[in-house]
Amino acid sequence: MKSSSTSFKAACLFALAGLGMGIGMAASQDHSLMPAHAHLNLLGWVSLFLFGVYYRLHPALETSRLAMTQIVVWSVGTTFLTVAVAALHLGHTAFEPVAAVSALLLFGSLGLFTVLVFRSGSPAQAATRVMTAAE
Repeated sequence: MKSSSTSFKAACLFALAGLGMGIGMAASQDHSLMPAHAHLNLLGWVSLFLFGVYYRLHPALETSRLAMTQIVVWSVGTTFLTVAVAALHLGHTAFEPVAAVSALLLFGSLGLFTVLVFRSGSPAQAATRVMTAAE
C-alpha cells in the first residue's frame, strides 16, 4: 500500500470523527471538549493530509516502511492524545500520563518525518532516482 494513500485515508477518518465531535458539541451546546476537537482536526485531518501530499510528491517514499511507520505512529499518537485531552478537560487527571506518552509518540513520529524529508531531496530528484532504478 502507498504511504500517501494510507495517510489520506487516515486523514479522512479523523476528519469525519472531528466533524462528528463538532456537530455533537454544537447540538448539545457544550463546547468543553473544544481543545480535544482542535487536536483531532489539526493532528488527525490536517497533519496527515499534509504528510500524504509530501509522500505523493516524493515517489521514492510511497513504498517506504519508514513512511508507513511514521503514519501509523502518528495516527496512534493522535488518537490517544485526543482521548487524553478530552478526559483531562472533563476533570480526569489520571489521563495525564496518557497525554504525555501520546505527545512523545507524536514527537517521535514528527522526528521520523523530518529525517525522511531531509533524506528525500527535491521531488524532481526523487522522481529521477525512481526512474533510474527502474531502467
